[in-house]
Amino acid sequence: MTSHTPHPQVEALLERSHRLGADPRNTNYAGGNASAKADAVDPVTGEPVELMWVKGSGGDLGTLQESGLAVLRLDRLRALTGVYPGVEREDEMVAAFDYCAHGKGGAAPSIDTAMHGLVEAAHVDHLHPDSGIALACAADGEKLTAECFGDRVVWVPWRRPGFQLGLDIAAVKEADPQAIGVILGGHGITAWGATSEECEANSLEIIRTAESFIAERTGEAHPFGPVVEGRAPLPREERRARAAALLPTVRGLASTDRPQVGHYTDSDAVLDFLSRAEHPRLAALGTSCPDHFLRTKVRPLVLDVAPDAPIEEAVERLKELHAAYREDYRGYYERHAAPDSPAMRGADPAIVLVPGVGMFSFGKDAQTARVAGEFYANAVNVMRGAEAVSSYAPIPESEKFRIEYWALEEAKLRRMPEPKALASRVAFVTGGGSGIGRAIAHRLAAEGACVVVADRDADSAAKVAGEIGTADAAVAVTADVTDADQVAAALREAVLAFGGVDLVVNNAGLSISKPLLETSEADWDVQHDVMARGSFLVAREAARVLIDQGTGGDIVYVSSKNGVFAGPNNVAYGAAKADQAHQVRLLAAELGGHGIRVNGVNPDGVVRGSGIFAGGWGAQRAAVYGVEEERLGEFYAQRTLLKREVLPEHVANAVYTLTCGELSHTTGLHIPVDAGVAAAFLR
Repeated sequence: MTSHTPHPQVEALLERSHRLGADPRNTNYAGGNASAKADAVDPVTGEPVELMWVKGSGGDLGTLQESGLAVLRLDRLRALTGVYPGVEREDEMVAAFDYCAHGKGGAAPSIDTAMHGLVEAAHVDHLHPDSGIALACAADGEKLTAECFGDRVVWVPWRRPGFQLGLDIAAVKEADPQAIGVILGGHGITAWGATSEECEANSLEIIRTAESFIAERTGEAHPFGPVVEGRAPLPREERRARAAALLPTVRGLASTDRPQVGHYTDSDAVLDFLSRAEHPRLAALGTSCPDHFLRTKVRPLVLDVAPDAPIEEAVERLKELHAAYREDYRGYYERHAAPDSPAMRGADPAIVLVPGVGMFSFGKDAQTARVAGEFYANAVNVMRGAEAVSSYAPIPESEKFRIEYWALEEAKLRRMPEPKALASRVAFVTGGGSGIGRAIAHRLAAEGACVVVADRDADSAAKVAGEIGTADAAVAVTADVTDADQVAAALREAVLAFGGVDLVVNNAGLSISKPLLETSEADWDVQHDVMARGSFLVAREAARVLIDQGTGGDIVYVSSKNGVFAGPNNVAYGAAKADQAHQVRLLAAELGGHGIRVNGVNPDGVVRGSGIFAGGWGAQRAAVYGVEEERLGEFYAQRTLLKREVLPEHVANAVYTLTCGELSHTTGLHIPVDAGVAAAFLR
């Protein structure tokens, strides 16, 4: 089997893409594209054929791999100019790109493919740098482009991405041989070169020259105006506490049409923007670059109460503003929708701005939410640059609608895979650093949930979160569940990480096996503190978040068959588990009105992979039953009806089943996961 060696120009393209994509000054995440043209051997004829490799739809320059490139024959792509039906039907050309594919064609071609293929240059970059978009979105952008670049960069008026824009840029390249690129009105930049090195240098020249031009034109007066009294950023800890108090409500509102994950940003740039006089005017204008407003929606929701106003006042105002936002968005849709437009996708904001506190951004998962916030931060940079040299003038609302409800964008959304069962849900797992908790955290994450791994052992929690993935998938928090303040702090961190909590697993536990007369008060207290008191504290604090969100949720207790089965030398542990078991029933009755389901899982002894058994409980129970410790799991299995050993993964399966939506009408239930212990049958 021979290994594949990429074409030298493909290697150069990927290296250039990675360098450009690694610097946020050059382009947004998943924004822009790059291409290379070169001769290759046609495997059918053995003759040379000119090909183009270009970043495919949905990829990211910074992490681009060869598999993310579309591969097209240039002769066929350029032949499309002869059948181009005109700008009114240019969307039809995207389907025609499939007939230009070389071999299997690689990734799906993006709408910008024509821009790369029709320009007579071996290498082309299309990027979305803040500095370039600032000029592109300035009221007199054409004049400023000439002042900034002379004849090295040409202004191209706004045109929706597509085949015609590719023709326009190709015409500029042909008519202005001294030009190294263009500023695309309302959009970004495109640069080219005869070599990959020259193309990259030209892209960076445009970006850095625009940065310097804006810096030189920025006067003493701040582009966003003076700081407004009472709108300055709150101190860090105070604003984070306020963000955690507001986020569950905001997330619930932003999830009116479909569930969303949240992200919190309190960068200096965002806080400064929100403290200044012009932020309401500029925010109302919305973002401009298509990549920006596709992620952030046409405009954000801006809270207009003082940062130190009572939380209740801020919450009520947010609800009023959300209702108005939805009405305004529906009006936007109805003003511009044509009979063949896709149905309205949702009227909730993707960006919520809170002066003094920061920005909340929302998306279908944590990465989408985070990236939406990054795009709005880019938009703030664009506004600052445009206001410094002129005034910010984004493309018209009607053009934004054409992009947002583009049939091609709708088709792209339909190609997305079906979401996993727990997608957009945030899980909080106590005792998640080992054993059953670790297995639960891994299973919930595998099913699409964002997971907060809570454990009193910070290193163990961090290790499990790292096993699961990046901070978009899992975060670790340190909490001793017996301490109310630590529990509250851990839930606040969960809210700040993902916007709220939907699924809470009370798993933290320990056990000491002793006869009654040898059980000390300390033995009793520590087991009840961790399991009975700890579960109560976690459930109480989580319920505050769940109720504020108003979207229902799940609380699951990992109890034990010992909560109903009376085994020997086990009074403290069994009593604590019985306490947990009844908490399930009590909270199911109390929280059902909020749509919060409370259920439990009753495992039998989980020996392998269990933190409790490894901590001495296994040796104690083995002594009680008169078996060798290493054979304890086998002993437990043989006393069950199914003769099977219970593992952490089996408990995790039960937690998933309770929370995946298949048991949507079930609450107050305990599921035995004990391979059949008749004495522990629920009655």
